[in-house]
Amino acid sequence: MPKALITGITGQDGSYLTELLLGKGYEVHGIVRRSSTLDRPRLAQQYLDNTIYGKRLFLHYADLSDVTSIRRIVHRVSPDEFYHLAGQSHVGLSFDIPESTCELTAIGTLRILEILRDQPTPPRFVHASSREIFGTPTEVPQNERTPMNPNSPYGVAKAFATQMVKIYREAHGLFFCNAICYNHESPRRAENFVTRKISLAAARVKLGLQRELFLGNINACRDWGYAAEYVEAMWRMLQKDHPSDYILATGETHSVREFLSLAFETVGLNWEDYYRLDPRFARPADPENLLGDPSYANRELGWKSKTTLAELAKLMVEHDMESVKAIAQR
Repeated sequence: MPKALITGITGQDGSYLTELLLGKGYEVHGIVRRSSTLDRPRLAQQYLDNTIYGKRLFLHYADLSDVTSIRRIVHRVSPDEFYHLAGQSHVGLSFDIPESTCELTAIGTLRILEILRDQPTPPRFVHASSREIFGTPTEVPQNERTPMNPNSPYGVAKAFATQMVKIYREAHGLFFCNAICYNHESPRRAENFVTRKISLAAARVKLGLQRELFLGNINACRDWGYAAEYVEAMWRMLQKDHPSDYILATGETHSVREFLSLAFETVGLNWEDYYRLDPRFARPADPENLLGDPSYANRELGWKSKTTLAELAKLMVEHDMESVKAIAQR
């Protein structure tokens, strides 16, 4: 039974990856931060199943700044594969908390690379990088050779981590990869991300629980895919004979306005009746022309993003309709 260790296991990507790996017969270990609650909604199905939790799924307490604990966990688990998904992942928030963003996302990754480098048999490793490393891109679309040009603290932190992964791969001969992910969404997306904010609002407005939706620039465009498909690409990266970096994207861009329209269409409403512009949500710098070229991943991994934006919006809104109804009925 192969063993995988995941940072960020309780997040959107971590939960989908956990399901994927358990389905493939893995023993899955996750690193989680200690908190005042044991509620882990994205992992509830596995966490509450005594045939899985404690037998094929294990959670370990540590923080990205806690080198000793992470080293101890890696030594104890001795994973075959390591998926590094954790970090401060909100781009807008990184302008408010740049120091902690760099500490967790950049230096936290470097600490893990050093720990893995010291192992007798280093595991295969994938780092969840981001389209934000390109910031203000020098070319459109972006591929694996496009120069990094970040324009946010989060982008700078990810660029550092991405480049360090490449250096460790080339200098030390390690099977280390970067998954350069463009926006990928799902019903498990945190509520402070724009797609989930929209899908929740559509559900709440339809059910009479909300009257207005406040957003920033809805003309901003994104390359949006489905998170469950992106974690499969990460797994495929570690099954190859040689390590590499891959752009994971749809190859298409759509505006926030389009997603807003599709979400409200799902519940038979006109978004223009509820949308309100709020300048508070404007970012100091917002990237433009971030469009990924996934042809290398298509060719080398046999992977392609399949879910359309309309399908994704419908999936998210329908999920939120059910969850909002359930909460309202309690």
